[in-house]
Amino acid sequence: MAQATTLYDMSDRPVFTIFKEQRIEVPVARISPHLLRAIVSIEDRRFFAHNGVDSFRVVGAAWKNLLQFRAAQGGSTITQQLARQSFLTSDKTLRRKLKEAVLAARIEDQYSKHEILELYLNKVYFGEGLYGVEAASLGYFGKPASDLDVPEAALLAGLVKSPSSYAPTVNLERATARRNVVLQAMLDEDVIDRPTWEQATHTRVKLQPKAGEPEASGLHFKEQVRLKLVELFGGERVYEGGLRVYTTIDPAMQEAAETEIARSLKEIEARQAAGKKRSRPSGAAHDDLLQAALVAVDPKTGEVRAMVGGRDKKASGFNRATQAQRQPGSAFKPFVYATALEAGYSPASLVDRLDEPIMTLEGAWIPEDGHSEGTAMTVRTALRTSSNRAAARMIENVGIERTAEYAKRLGLGSVPQVPSLALGSGEVTLLSMTMAYATFADGGMLHTPILIRRVVDAQGVTLFETAPSAERAISETTAFLMSHMLADVVNAGTASKARSDGFTLPAAGKTGTTNDYMDAWFVGFTPKLVSGVWIGFDQPRTILRNGYAGDLAVPLWARFMKSATRNDKPSWFKPPSGIVSMDVCRMSGKLPAGGCDDVAITNNDGTTVNRSVIQTEYFVKGTEPTESCDLHPGHSFLQAIAGVFRGTQNVTPVTAEAAGLPAATARADTPSAEAPVTPAASELPQSQTDKKKRGFWGRIFKGKD
Repeated sequence: MAQATTLYDMSDRPVFTIFKEQRIEVPVARISPHLLRAIVSIEDRRFFAHNGVDSFRVVGAAWKNLLQFRAAQGGSTITQQLARQSFLTSDKTLRRKLKEAVLAARIEDQYSKHEILELYLNKVYFGEGLYGVEAASLGYFGKPASDLDVPEAALLAGLVKSPSSYAPTVNLERATARRNVVLQAMLDEDVIDRPTWEQATHTRVKLQPKAGEPEASGLHFKEQVRLKLVELFGGERVYEGGLRVYTTIDPAMQEAAETEIARSLKEIEARQAAGKKRSRPSGAAHDDLLQAALVAVDPKTGEVRAMVGGRDKKASGFNRATQAQRQPGSAFKPFVYATALEAGYSPASLVDRLDEPIMTLEGAWIPEDGHSEGTAMTVRTALRTSSNRAAARMIENVGIERTAEYAKRLGLGSVPQVPSLALGSGEVTLLSMTMAYATFADGGMLHTPILIRRVVDAQGVTLFETAPSAERAISETTAFLMSHMLADVVNAGTASKARSDGFTLPAAGKTGTTNDYMDAWFVGFTPKLVSGVWIGFDQPRTILRNGYAGDLAVPLWARFMKSATRNDKPSWFKPPSGIVSMDVCRMSGKLPAGGCDDVAITNNDGTTVNRSVIQTEYFVKGTEPTESCDLHPGHSFLQAIAGVFRGTQNVTPVTAEAAGLPAATARADTPSAEAPVTPAASELPQSQTDKKKRGFWGRIFKGKD
């Protein structure tokens, strides 16, 4: 007989079923004795005494039918019911009853009473699309049939007579009354005592939440698993074969993902309405709605913990996490800089000539850049500020073809080999982007996304098992340096809103906003979890005017991650072999000179203060600088004295941005107590990076604090 395929979560708890008939076969040994007694008491109290046909019951039923001039009672035993359900129709005719009796006798000859009960209880219908006692027990009570207590067993036994009438999801009062009828029969048959009967009849029916309702969470995840199963085993075996499929889903994470997506979409749509930009007219098509998608993955294994492909799986089967190809915008920039690190650049390497146009086949090109105005900056600053000009210059320096090759290594497929690739002009899926970022979190190893751990058939034979699959995409040192630089983005860059929204664990990531604010991306990670989010319309158009990803996608990511990692302790990546650290000047990327620790900086409010621009930076051994900073040379004794009386040694102050210093507002949002392990100076609170006030002689001789 057809059996439902059951999908289990990462902790081996059932979460989904795929079925033609929702049925899960179990041996009689895994069925509660209370249910066996209840079924026999109400359906066939002489079951263990007759040979398939109960003569006393047949005579009694015939007499009642004669009195009522119709076939009011059938008098069928459990064995006869099994024969009818297996081989015959439900027509109330004498011919069918005779066939039923003959078949029942044959069944009794070939099977023991317990085997007949097992066949019957795995086949009988319990309402709400639930066939067999295991499916019914899970569907109504959220527990296996082996765990049913007396009142629960009596309720299920009472459904067999008329599931559509007595189902507790249809009429709880009627179901309770029918349950008490069964309990009375059990008392009459001496299978329960009176105290048990009294307690059971007064027990309130407690259904599993959502009992009888369709699955409402994780439907995009389930569909991805179903598609893979059909590919592996064919539709018939998946729908009728009773497979047990052990997946990677974390139900709590999945629920958090769906909750936060709904919350974020509601907030953004309220802003759209307030700005009178776009409001959905009544009856608008589903693809006219603002959409969002989310994927969460364990970076060490590639196991997918949560997947949301849109705001409503029931309204649209399209999975925007796996099927939608969209431009990632600046979320692609980390792959440009990863290519550069692989080519020998370092986080302190200077990207210069930012005010010069880049020659393309279509002429000279200088990308628009609202993030910075400097003509040169280090790789670290370029990534933190998301400078378009720096990314475009870097891809020219390392080569477009080389960058495209690394994008392919990182699982992003074939991307267009054009200069605008640096700004994310290629199209990718959210899942592929999330897996690519997971490479940074796992030391440069690219994993294949896993949704199915193993598949077992109804007899317990393992049919399929996923072997861990990972290959090196980038070096371990590059992965570490990228993670360290991307932490700046979260702590004090374009994603700093994650901190103000309450996410405090050490983390790294990158925002992405496409032209005309049509797509908002953020992909970020901790050492234990990587998640990516995307927001946009199916038919691309502006989400909000000035709708940057930092304001739209980052809050969604932060709230999800806050929930998903609530039990995680702060941790960060340790420098791998081959990594060294040293102090450098933030502005030049070179070894500090005498003036690097006392530079005049203009704050956003226009005030000028003297601050150190020295930070500790990580390097792959052999790429560290050997020259001293030529922007802030030391001063002679007389120049130092003159500087004291002038009140500043640098006559031309530079902006905090030009100095590579995080904005004060972003830094204030970064909790210092849980800063990443061994943070760069750009990740530290201002009090740790600002120069202390010096005395007269200290300012002359620049002694160490």
